[in-house]
Amino acid sequence: MGRLKDLRAYVDGELEALAPDKRNSAIVHLYGVSLAATMIAQKRDLDAELLSMAAMLHDLYAYKSGSYDDHAHKGAELAREVLDKLALTTPEEAEVICSAIYHHDDKLVVDSPTDEALKDADVIHHCMNDLSKPVKDKERARFDSLCAEFGMAGV
Repeated sequence: MGRLKDLRAYVDGELEALAPDKRNSAIVHLYGVSLAATMIAQKRDLDAELLSMAAMLHDLYAYKSGSYDDHAHKGAELAREVLDKLALTTPEEAEVICSAIYHHDDKLVVDSPTDEALKDADVIHHCMNDLSKPVKDKERARFDSLCAEFGMAGV
């Protein structure tokens, strides 16, 4: 099995402990952000596998703990533990993944291209998963830029 499949199998196992309604929303979000991250990476000539791996882990801490308090920073710590345990990445690759997770909630700040791609994938999923919900103020500029980049009409 490939690295991404191995990581997804691990994440799926972790999510099994959640209540069914929380598990379903976690699966939808993590896999949705992972797909968006892959598409963004391909378009921007970034490492699609690493970005997809970051996306699969980016909110795992929040889902497991039930808390979004400082979830990006705590999520980066959890991601490092998972990557070390599974031995799927080099230390340099783990740093790229953990940096993206660490910064993914800083939607109004510009970070590295990989960090930005995870933020953008998260925003795409937040904004496109339920079109009946308004776009959050902190995500509006980023979402509008993404719509322009991908030639989509905004919502």
